[in-house]
Amino acid sequence: MQQENENIQDVTQEGAPDAAGENRTARNIIKEIISWVLTIVAAVVLAFFLNRVVIINARIPSGSMENTIMEGDRLFGLRLAYTFSEPKRGDIVIFKYPDDETQNYVKRVVGLPGETVDIREAKIYINGSDTPLEEKYLKEDWIKETGPYHFEVPQDCYLMLGDNRNNSWDARYWANTYVSKEEILGKAWLRYYPLSTFGTLD
Repeated sequence: MQQENENIQDVTQEGAPDAAGENRTARNIIKEIISWVLTIVAAVVLAFFLNRVVIINARIPSGSMENTIMEGDRLFGLRLAYTFSEPKRGDIVIFKYPDDETQNYVKRVVGLPGETVDIREAKIYINGSDTPLEEKYLKEDWIKETGPYHFEVPQDCYLMLGDNRNNSWDARYWANTYVSKEEILGKAWLRYYPLSTFGTLD
């Protein structure tokens, strides 16, 4: 009888749940969940930081920069590009539209701070030069709103024009003609869509 009781006791012990093992499993699951949550939070914080401090994401809604940038293209701009340097003539920049700063525009820098810019017969002359600016990036022959225009770019401001001069809403038409340095959000850098045109911008 004693032997039977011992056998029953042994069977009961073997079949009983391992409480310590269950606790370890629960702790491992919790650790795994916390790890995933922390990874997701870190990714969100990093994405927020990159988008607000390092890069700007832009979708091109019009053909004003054709054929350099096409309508529907998507690109990244570098927010820090002008932290330790100034925009240069020919740079493609993303900026707040000076007539409505809720909108972002993408244009090319043509006039620099303190310069005079004259447009005559579809040619651009800087600081009274007799030699027009060379503009190989233009989409086609410039035949609309070809001048005469005379611009005197204020200090810390820039004159912006589109590459598609026949179809570009740019400084020739704006009420607030010039873009200040503080309105520039970044330098257009990388086109990532469509994939067939993936690459850096000139």
